[in-house]
Amino acid sequence: MGPRSRKFFVTRNESCFDRRKFHTCRVSALTTLAIAARDGDRRALTRFVEDSQADVWRYCAYLTDTQSADDVTQDTYTRAIGSLHRFRGESDAKVWLLTIARRAAADHLRIRSRRAGLMRRIRENTSATSFDTTSPTPTSWELSQLVAALEPDRRDAFVLTQILGLSYDEVATICSCPIGTVRSRVARARDELATALRVAERATGT
Repeated sequence: MGPRSRKFFVTRNESCFDRRKFHTCRVSALTTLAIAARDGDRRALTRFVEDSQADVWRYCAYLTDTQSADDVTQDTYTRAIGSLHRFRGESDAKVWLLTIARRAAADHLRIRSRRAGLMRRIRENTSATSFDTTSPTPTSWELSQLVAALEPDRRDAFVLTQILGLSYDEVATICSCPIGTVRSRVARARDELATALRVAERATGT
């Protein structure tokens, strides 16, 4: 399942919207679309979802996992569309949307954690021995796996700046922290990834 494998809420209609009207940078175009969608333009809403969907899905996948990304992305757009009437265009629409995605992912992880805790208590209160507690040893060290292992705040900062290409200022807004904190988190994430890659290379003999 990937970021383009499912359409959220709206279907693609290439002829229903004049793309030539939005020849400025992607971020500015997305904000323009959000404002038009807020004002009731359904075609703009279609474009808003289409143009932002891939980045939202990728961000949700890094914050949770690829299996959960579809659900979290759906939740993100449910929240965003429900809040469009409050969007005033004072901040960039991409920053606004990824902030919503971050909250949706955090809620998803909280729910998953509670469920895991419940299952753990159930196991502790039973004498069953059939649960398989072993986990497979990774056979490959892809970047996505290494990023997923980062501490959550560092992973957020790294994914937003290095993978999704947001500025440090935009990430500071999304994460509600000073720019200096974002820079520090990215630097530490890079160090951790570099170390993990060296360990992986030694383990695989490459």
